[in-house]
Amino acid sequence: MAISKVTRRGKTKDAIIEAKDQRWHCRNRITLVFGSNDVEELDTYVYGNHKVEFKTVQFHQAKSKAIEEILDNCVDEYYRGHVTQVHCDLSSDGKTVTVEDNGIGMPLSKVQQVYAEFRTGSKFKDEEVDEKGYLHRTLGQNGLGAAATCLTSDEFIARVRHYNSKKEQTYTFTNGALKIKKTRPKPFKGHSGVKITVKLAKEVYKNPIIDADLLRKRIIDLAYNNPGLIFTFNKEKYVYKKGMYELARRLDEKNAQLVGDDAYKFDAKNTKGKKVKGLVDIHLSVCIDKKSEEREKFISFVNSSPTFDGGFHQDRVRRIFINMIKTKLERLAKKEKVTIVDNDILAGMTFVVGITMPNPRFESQTKRKLVRDQNLEKSIEKFMHKYGTSFIRKNSEFLETIMDRARSRVKWQNLKDADKRGRKQKKVRVEKLLDANERKDRSLCSLFICEGDSAIGGLRSARNRLYQGGIALRGKPMNVAQASIKDVLENKEFSNIMAAVGLTIGRPAEMDDLRFSKIVFLADSDVDGGHINTLLANFFYTYWPELFTEGAIQLAKAPLFEVVTDKETLYVETPGQLEKLKKKNPKIKAIHRNKGLGEMSPEAWKHVLDRENFTILEVPDSGEAQAMLEVCFGKDSGPRKDLLMEDGASYAKSKAKSRSKKASKKKTKSATKKKSPAKKTSKKKVVKNIKKKKAKKKK
Repeated sequence: MAISKVTRRGKTKDAIIEAKDQRWHCRNRITLVFGSNDVEELDTYVYGNHKVEFKTVQFHQAKSKAIEEILDNCVDEYYRGHVTQVHCDLSSDGKTVTVEDNGIGMPLSKVQQVYAEFRTGSKFKDEEVDEKGYLHRTLGQNGLGAAATCLTSDEFIARVRHYNSKKEQTYTFTNGALKIKKTRPKPFKGHSGVKITVKLAKEVYKNPIIDADLLRKRIIDLAYNNPGLIFTFNKEKYVYKKGMYELARRLDEKNAQLVGDDAYKFDAKNTKGKKVKGLVDIHLSVCIDKKSEEREKFISFVNSSPTFDGGFHQDRVRRIFINMIKTKLERLAKKEKVTIVDNDILAGMTFVVGITMPNPRFESQTKRKLVRDQNLEKSIEKFMHKYGTSFIRKNSEFLETIMDRARSRVKWQNLKDADKRGRKQKKVRVEKLLDANERKDRSLCSLFICEGDSAIGGLRSARNRLYQGGIALRGKPMNVAQASIKDVLENKEFSNIMAAVGLTIGRPAEMDDLRFSKIVFLADSDVDGGHINTLLANFFYTYWPELFTEGAIQLAKAPLFEVVTDKETLYVETPGQLEKLKKKNPKIKAIHRNKGLGEMSPEAWKHVLDRENFTILEVPDSGEAQAMLEVCFGKDSGPRKDLLMEDGASYAKSKAKSRSKKASKKKTKSATKKKSPAKKTSKKKVVKNIKKKKAKKKK
């Protein structure tokens, strides 16, 4: 299809096509080189006295990057083995920055070209190797940074001391290199290297004052990234031996852990097909705050440059770490019916990542985000497999924290579901509820939770219909300590009890809103009945401990014996009480033993329900109560066995004592028995002697 012709009226005006030099382009399009030229908010960290604080700062990307480019050149010389010290000074008015190193400098004939022209530098040869045959690791790659700083400065002074020629020369670039002055080359004394003094242009940056705190932060970052390299800022010295791990310890000394610090080699081919070697240094430290629910944080660098926007290295470390943890906990999570999400693992974590590699590729000249690299990817995978496995093995408490978070999250979701179901249940009539008839003041009403349907029959006939209600259990209640909220909600008995009383899991019990102010446990007076009472207490204390504080949870003891005397019928709760009664009242006609609530007489029911007060279950110490419930009903059977063994041991000791007492009594009796014959023989002798004396007298 042909392009149609357009009919236009009158003459058209051609666009003006201009050619701008690099100085104009750099000064008027600075965002293309150094990023945003406006003050923005940046979520980052700052250094305090022996600590690191995460906060939001006012950050001017372009202005900070202009100074960093000069510092980065010093670090590149350090990577090449030429620099041991970097000094930086900021004037009191914040307008002048001086950066000096003790490297080897550069040929003096190249100084003007390096600082006044784009695409000039020594780092374009990506395939260049060092003395050991490894590809060079550098920050600068494009030959733009230092030149862009010079072209956007009011004054840029470069003093270069060239080590090889033993000569120094000073270049002064004024008004973005519109004017250039230089001194004559001359011999120098002292160290070689480059010294740069910069005054940024107000015309370009609007406000040329440098933030001292952020510049200090950048210098400290460089010191942590390059262990052994000495930095000074306004005469303050910064040098670290352990590098990034020291940064992690400064962040959180108690919780900082070194995951690993290692180097990985890789083989590659250059464009000519020649084999070359590469070296990737990886450092990873973590700080784990188990109590924090905040998102994970990253402090990451690539070749000493802070990657504020993350990138491939952060994403890969994070994903492998998460997958390793999930794989480790997969079986346990499946067993406990919980799912582990990424935030369960990462919450409260801070990763400190340092990467040093050849030819890193960033999204832009600002170097805020790293793009994918195959050799780095393989190196990170090897690193995480080696050191991540060891880290997981050493941090069992951290794994338990992750499981607790997953459990809590599932529990919270179940609580939301419980709240919805609780609202619906309040509107539904409970079929098996024997309700009290009082309507105006429900605080006068009590609910008896009975063991079995047969008990409800006795309760129905003996109760005060106005104020007493009842509901029956089928067998033993659920152990809520080993059940999920979902299981509790699906339990018919507990659902009926909650609906009858007006309770909702996840919501505190408001006494004024409850349909019964007292909840009374009424079970058989045997071991099973005691077990039922403790399971009910576990249920109410787990979800509504405030009911115990209000004295709402009570216990009614059913009589085990009905004793008929000549005058009245007495009700006895324990065999011990029965024995005492037998001694005090010998005129007992009959004793009836109740095997359960269903066998109690109407009079016994009346005796139980007519009591003004029942036994209030009190909780003096909530911590001890929670711990005891965990021992008695928790999933870990070890503490429960220990408790039973202790009780068994104390029982055995008491038995042993009683046996020893009986044995001692037997010994004393036997001793007295043995002594008594001896006394008898002595009496016989006395009698014989008397008889002998009488016989002699007769003679």
